[in-house]
Amino acid sequence: MNKDLIEQARLKIEQAERIMVCAHTRPDGDAVGSVCALGQALMNAGKQVQMVLSDGVPAALRFIPGSGRVVQEPEGEFDLIVVLDCGDIDRIGGAIEDSAQIDVNIDHHPDNTHFAEVNLVEPAAVSASQILAELFPAFGLEMTPQIAAGLLTGLITDTIGFRTENMNPEALRLAADLVEAGADLPELYHQALAAKSLPAARYNGAGLTQVVQDGKIVWTQLTLEDRKFAGYNGQDDADLVNVIAAIDSAVVAIIFVEQLNHQVKVSWRTRAKEIDVSQAAHHFGGGGHRPAAGAMIEGSLPQVQADVLDISKRLLFQEREE
Repeated sequence: MNKDLIEQARLKIEQAERIMVCAHTRPDGDAVGSVCALGQALMNAGKQVQMVLSDGVPAALRFIPGSGRVVQEPEGEFDLIVVLDCGDIDRIGGAIEDSAQIDVNIDHHPDNTHFAEVNLVEPAAVSASQILAELFPAFGLEMTPQIAAGLLTGLITDTIGFRTENMNPEALRLAADLVEAGADLPELYHQALAAKSLPAARYNGAGLTQVVQDGKIVWTQLTLEDRKFAGYNGQDDADLVNVIAAIDSAVVAIIFVEQLNHQVKVSWRTRAKEIDVSQAAHHFGGGGHRPAAGAMIEGSLPQVQADVLDISKRLLFQEREE
């Protein structure tokens, strides 16, 4: 990573007194873990900090230390805004005003638009938390067990337990360092990937009964009625996409989650190194990485399913089949 950019970011943090730390809407473990880790580290360094996530912290991620301090709307003025794990300014949501100047962006998405004054973007990193952890010494920030737990949660969730194809030795060494710093790997792994509430298990069950295989694609859906019947309060898939992605006969897994506002949340996953599912997500205005991507698409559930399946087949498989 560019040393001049790191120094610019360090100076901005050093000179700031009131800092806002935020991430993308519908935050995942990397977003929440990174925001909580950096927010707490800056507070420990004597800064006034607000940690802001416009959609709040999902119930399944409230085990992350510091998550209870996250707010959905900022208050007051700031002399520094840091955005984490976000490749596009539009994905920040209501956490910032449209006219706000983003000072520092720390991210690992390959389609990052470099929307901040200082952009510390490393697509080779497995998660934003990996980049952030590696920046801690340069920023002069202290690593505590609670902060290490947030960073390790980001590593665990974005790599689905260290098993995505972009895993690298540096990330594994960092995980060991975070464990040495006091993070409880077995407990965090359980909380981040294995633990399920009863409503989430029922919600997953509804999706599993509807799994369809269409050639190299396996897919399922979760309707508003499924969510209501299960008593599940989230707007996501309760990690079901990673369950169906493990089906041996499938190359690509897709899940469709019906939303309240005539939209459908679509997630793609693949274990195939030669396939980049972000191509399909980008077609629908979404984004992500080669093995995992997502998009929020306007339309009815049947309409979105038909469009996504058609485009996914053509973009992800047609070239190799011709």
